[in-house]
Amino acid sequence: MLERVSTDPRRPLVAYFSMEYGLHEEFHSYAGGLGVLAGDFMKSAGDLGLPVVGIGLRWSQGYTSQHIGADGYPYDEWAEQKTDALTDTGARVRVRVETREVECRVWRVGRYAIAPLYLLEPTDRRDLWITRRLYDPRPNCRVAQEMLLGIGGVRALRALHLPVERYHFNEGHAVFAGVELIADRMETGSTFREAWRDVRRSIVFTTHTPVPAGNEVHAIAELRRLGAGCELVPSELAEIGGDPFNMTVAGLRLAHLANAVAQLHGETARAMWAHVEDAAPIIAITNGVHAGTWQDARIPAAHGSDERLLAAKRALKGELLAEVRARTGTRLDPDALTIGFARRSATYKRPDLLLRDPGRFATLIKRHRVQLLFAGKAHPADQEGKAVIARLVEALRQWPDSVAFLEDYDMGLGRLLTRGCDVWLNTPRRPMEASGTSGMKAAMNGTLNLSVLDGWWPEGCEHGITGWAIGDGTVSGDPDPRDLRALYDTLETEVLPTFADHGRWARMMRASIRMGVERFSSDRMVREYFERLYAVTSPAR
Repeated sequence: MLERVSTDPRRPLVAYFSMEYGLHEEFHSYAGGLGVLAGDFMKSAGDLGLPVVGIGLRWSQGYTSQHIGADGYPYDEWAEQKTDALTDTGARVRVRVETREVECRVWRVGRYAIAPLYLLEPTDRRDLWITRRLYDPRPNCRVAQEMLLGIGGVRALRALHLPVERYHFNEGHAVFAGVELIADRMETGSTFREAWRDVRRSIVFTTHTPVPAGNEVHAIAELRRLGAGCELVPSELAEIGGDPFNMTVAGLRLAHLANAVAQLHGETARAMWAHVEDAAPIIAITNGVHAGTWQDARIPAAHGSDERLLAAKRALKGELLAEVRARTGTRLDPDALTIGFARRSATYKRPDLLLRDPGRFATLIKRHRVQLLFAGKAHPADQEGKAVIARLVEALRQWPDSVAFLEDYDMGLGRLLTRGCDVWLNTPRRPMEASGTSGMKAAMNGTLNLSVLDGWWPEGCEHGITGWAIGDGTVSGDPDPRDLRALYDTLETEVLPTFADHGRWARMMRASIRMGVERFSSDRMVREYFERLYAVTSPAR
């Protein structure tokens, strides 16, 4: 089987490995920001005609739909996905998982305007437990998923006869691809260190989460039992990933160059992994979002006129509020300042920060006509994340006419929120937000960011011009009381007076849109990957 892929002789063919791809809400192959970033990457690579192929897994149920029960606590629902967006390439590969040879078919995604994307799925029903649910929390299942992605992905590229020159691992999930490449070189007579050195020249790695718990660790004995070691001995695996085997450490040691996903995140990642010997240098390439997916066409069409821009925003806001009413029964005021907060549920994101001063919040609601929309989803096994949602839902019940929580957050709801809100709120504990691309989507639609100076926002924020900063980026001491005061002070003394001045608000919208489109598009991001990550070759080590 020979797949035809557009290539540019001036640029290397890149194989982009990701556990998830957010292409559309109907295609449940993503859990959150990591997958949506990968989807936007593939869309821009396709739009720009750049030589990229994607490798992932086909999830039979994908990720959870999450709803709020009568007790106020989130519960999960799963549904089988159809295969009508996929075409069977005819290629088959085998990966040994424990004692079984798992045969996988290689699907090509055909419905969306993207660079070629190939997804692996077991052919035998007995092996479908591996790819049933994205990020299955069972350790054996997680490792098996990563084996199919990494080991199976490399073998699929060979079966498709694709002349890959660069392997890009989007997070540590794909590092067994590097182990497979090393083992393959060793079969032809190279020593372990020779094979590692040669393979390393072709690998680059993107690290995302600065949260320690988000960086997976596995016992080497378990990896070898499951077959993830590809016949490497324990000492060789330990040289790559440490003992126990850390997937991020392995990514940094397998790659010749790595990148963080925002400039501040680059500083955080370099400090976080400074202890890792022989790690790849970490540069910073700030994330971007796909304008064709996330920016409503009415916004650029109205960009030259304050009146048309404000009218387009009113229309988008009306569509959002109509959806809120349909989902929750809540009738919100189209003239009130509407603040949106929608993200994966995690304690460090502090979704309830604005609610922690009930007195000032009540004053805002009653006197300033502010209303809030929240959305979010927790990992099915993350009980702490679900508890955050439950506490938020309980707190919101005090204000039924001015706040709402929207269940089952997905890409479709994300588009409505980032387009229709007036202000996009982001309150992480700095520096724990790697990037935070929802704010970029909001910016492209004239939704003004009100955010802690974390992730991408220090690069985009011109206070009072493109949006507002919460605080000054100070990280010493307890950040919660300080950030709470700064949030209310900025909201009361700057955001609300500006909202009352339509001309000034329109000027800020225009500046926000220009900033988002010119500096934070995935087209810019993908070009930068080719210029700064893929074009750089590794020196001999």
